[in-house]
Amino acid sequence: MSEKLYTVGKIVNTHGIRGELKIVPETDFPERFEKGSKLVIVDSQNQQTPVTIHSSRLHKNMYIVQFAQFANINEVEKFKGSLLKVEEKFQQPLEEGEYYYHEIIGCQVVTEDGQELGKIKEVLTPGANDVWVVSLPKNKELLLPVIDDVILDVNVAEKTIRIHLMEGLLE
Repeated sequence: MSEKLYTVGKIVNTHGIRGELKIVPETDFPERFEKGSKLVIVDSQNQQTPVTIHSSRLHKNMYIVQFAQFANINEVEKFKGSLLKVEEKFQQPLEEGEYYYHEIIGCQVVTEDGQELGKIKEVLTPGANDVWVVSLPKNKELLLPVIDDVILDVNVAEKTIRIHLMEGLLE
């Protein structure tokens, strides 16, 4: 498999004896877990196992998924802790102003005055809006709310994000 892979979830445990797995989603696209979706399990040794979803249901903010390739708990036990990924060719096109996490992580954050602050290391999804975590010097972090008042321009091609540094954000 030579295509790029992008994480859509993490396998946290088994569920029952019929080979179902509990998956914490890391995607804004619930259709990734619909019957027939083609995904790839990547374990801690970077072994890749292509799978197809046979069935899934949402339960307590997790998906309970059974893959067509497995029907027994003994076959799926080894996947606990593995990541569930999607191939690049199966990514959904996004609307203007929407970005995949992998496009945002690693971007250089620059104020409207041209001051470089640091790079985005993580995307949090606490509720009303996403929050981008910026690594600052001296092991500090800046939490940037993803709102129009703060995020002025995102250029994924150049990996730069221009922001308006609202009062109190750097404290």
